[in-house]
Amino acid sequence: MTTLNPAVARVLKRLHYPLDVILTCVRWYVAYPLSLRHLEEMMAERGVLVDHSTVHRWAIKLLPVLEKAFRRRKRPVGKSWRMDETYIKVKGQWRYLYRAVDKAGKTIDFLLRAHRDKAAAQRYFEKSIARNGEPETVTIDKSGANLAALEAINAGRETPIKIRQNKYLNNIIEQDHRAIKRRTRPMLGFKSFRCARILLAGIETMHMIAKEQIEDCAIGQTRADRFYSLVA
Repeated sequence: MTTLNPAVARVLKRLHYPLDVILTCVRWYVAYPLSLRHLEEMMAERGVLVDHSTVHRWAIKLLPVLEKAFRRRKRPVGKSWRMDETYIKVKGQWRYLYRAVDKAGKTIDFLLRAHRDKAAAQRYFEKSIARNGEPETVTIDKSGANLAALEAINAGRETPIKIRQNKYLNNIIEQDHRAIKRRTRPMLGFKSFRCARILLAGIETMHMIAKEQIEDCAIGQTRADRFYSLVA
């Protein structure tokens, strides 16, 4: 059997189900537009009795570890970014998921924030640059907050990032939002900010795996194989 990532092994020590059952449920939950009740029914049809709340607990415990493993294997992204934010409901209120892709459609990074303002946008850019390197160009829509955030970042740089405000050029990121929103819709809103942040990171990780943004993949590996490889 493959040696487990020590962080994964520590999480699994407290989860009393076979590894393949846990990973299958967690992957299905972040990969497809399924509710927890759907997953409970689907596993029951396969002779596995697991409560929907247990699946949720598996996801909350395991996804942060898998996302960290993915980060170590994430492919480099391009230097031309398209950035935008989309709405996510948390505890009945709209929150803001900041996201960007490069011109090839590869995900740069994401960040869930409670507010949609300069501070939130600046935190997003700082995080994305720290993890992915500095872009040459960032395309945004007509948002004054996003523009102000980029201008603040440029104020401390010798070579400023080129800023383009063009809604048409941002169609690629708006289309990419749809894949995330389609997956979150059956969840009917998140119950807490922490759960939202963890589950969205899992959904984004699976979305990046689908876009082949993971290194060290064997030829012919499926998306499921790539996801399961994160436990090693």
